[in-house]
Amino acid sequence: IGFVLAGGDPQAIVTQNAGAVRVQDQGSQLAALALTRARSVTPGERWLDLCAGPGGKAALLAAGARLVGATLIANELVPARAELVRRALAPVPTQTPVWERDGTSVGDEMPEAFDRILLDAPCTGLGALRRRPEARWRKSPRDVAELGRLQSALLDSAIRALKPGGILAYVTC
Repeated sequence: IGFVLAGGDPQAIVTQNAGAVRVQDQGSQLAALALTRARSVTPGERWLDLCAGPGGKAALLAAGARLVGATLIANELVPARAELVRRALAPVPTQTPVWERDGTSVGDEMPEAFDRILLDAPCTGLGALRRRPEARWRKSPRDVAELGRLQSALLDSAIRALKPGGILAYVTC
């Protein structure tokens, strides 16, 4: 469940609720909710958050999975970000494993294994220039091309890991 805080310091609410309440962008919440509500969930479904760091969407997915009898696996290649995912998941009463695998190979390692996959692909940040205008000075055309190739490889892997008839949510800035 999400809400908009009318004012004040949101950290106080987070602290009072031992991390069970967190600050999260509305778009992030909508991406996770769209995946979970695209159609009815069959208990026993397996979900994957392929690029889970820093863990906000994974925590929302884990809580939702718990309510409907599904299971979630969170994957994050970068160890420091995987630790952030573990911390984000800690307040959620589930046993959600956090893998540290290369997302581009998950589809080969586990073909047709997941009913729903969230792929929040790494991006250039150029879609958020309104909020972070300084980002334009840290990017080059080469960065965009490299990220394009990575996004394509992650998408191909996610498609291979998805069961026939499964749902894939592709999110990027």
